[in-house]
Amino acid sequence: MVTKNYYQRWTRGGITKSTNLAEVDELAQKVQTVLQRVDIQEAIAVVHKVGASSFSIQAALLGEMELLGFQSEKKGLFAEFDVAGIRPDYFRNISGGGVIFEVERGKTIANNMDLLDVWKTHICQEAKHLFLLVPIIRITEKGREQRVFNSVEKRIGAFFAPNVQPIDVDSVHLFGY
Repeated sequence: MVTKNYYQRWTRGGITKSTNLAEVDELAQKVQTVLQRVDIQEAIAVVHKVGASSFSIQAALLGEMELLGFQSEKKGLFAEFDVAGIRPDYFRNISGGGVIFEVERGKTIANNMDLLDVWKTHICQEAKHLFLLVPIIRITEKGREQRVFNSVEKRIGAFFAPNVQPIDVDSVHLFGY
């Protein structure tokens, strides 16, 4: 059942010698390894259906992400902003800028959740990196296919285009399930 490895990585221009980029890249490889495991893919496949929430996908991964040092829904990362209720799905502190890890499912494109995740990472003083897990394909209630990974890849890639002012995010790692 192992699926093709859907992964894309962007880095902000000029940070190739970032103090923690190698550590973040190594962590991204570990996440990819977890996502390629048959037991994890099967657990996700059971809950990845019409009407399911991103929380059900998170539940399939929580134990593994905790083993990699992530905290679930860490509070206080956005305390300086007057925006109620924003928390990351997962957060891992790394010296030089931590990692926010967001898991999306049904509303990724329709509600711009991918863009919200980039924004959260941009404003978070403790994070410089975003790991974003999205469906490769999502079946709608009407039976149509949405190619979510490809859409998110294009949207986030625009933030890292050479002619665009940089955002305060050192890297984005996009994973597909």
